[in-house]
Amino acid sequence: MNSVKSVDNPESSVLAAAKDMLRRGLVEGTAGNISARRADGNLVITPSSVDYADMELDDLVLVSPEGAVLHAKEGRSPSTEMKLHLACYHAFDDIGSVIHSHPVWATMFAIARQPIPACVDEFAVYCGGDVRCTEYAASGTPEVGRNAVQALHGRAAALIANHGLVAVGPRPDTVLHITALVERTAQIVWGARALGGAVPIPEDVNRNFAGVYAYLRANPSPHTGHAGRE
Repeated sequence: MNSVKSVDNPESSVLAAAKDMLRRGLVEGTAGNISARRADGNLVITPSSVDYADMELDDLVLVSPEGAVLHAKEGRSPSTEMKLHLACYHAFDDIGSVIHSHPVWATMFAIARQPIPACVDEFAVYCGGDVRCTEYAASGTPEVGRNAVQALHGRAAALIANHGLVAVGPRPDTVLHITALVERTAQIVWGARALGGAVPIPEDVNRNFAGVYAYLRANPSPHTGHAGRE
């Protein structure tokens, strides 16, 4: 079994990604959440009900792999979607970060419960293939995490039915890149359908791209955590 993936400087990486996620318009206000796995196995996660624009390092919450709060500033508690993050870490040793977001275009696909197809060149390199949609479960429940894990097998992202998006990877900045790519692709696919329909990439090409994703997930670049292409 591969060693469990952790993140260097997890606190600063989570905070930087949270600020960038807000700047990119992938969340609004206090929605969404970000976590990273520390070398000791514990998790750093964004707090509940704190605006990203105002968030500081000491607002972040430290929890155990089982979800016990190990350190939190007075008045701070872990994200209400912590169970989603815990389920991902328990299922995938090779990830160091989880991001749950509410990007507009991807969430439209989640509400329609339709996958986002890998029809943009190299999409499968970064996501592993079509981004699937989970079965529905009420927000904050363990079922959200269990359903997400099923949809995430062999993938870097999954749509959460009637809710939003979850993405996983080696580090917060890499996972944020995946999140932004999925959102951009969702918008492109929507537009292509308005023009008469998206023409799929040949299956063998996408299969080859997915193979590259599998290799890169097992052997991440020390700089990008992914392909480092373009």
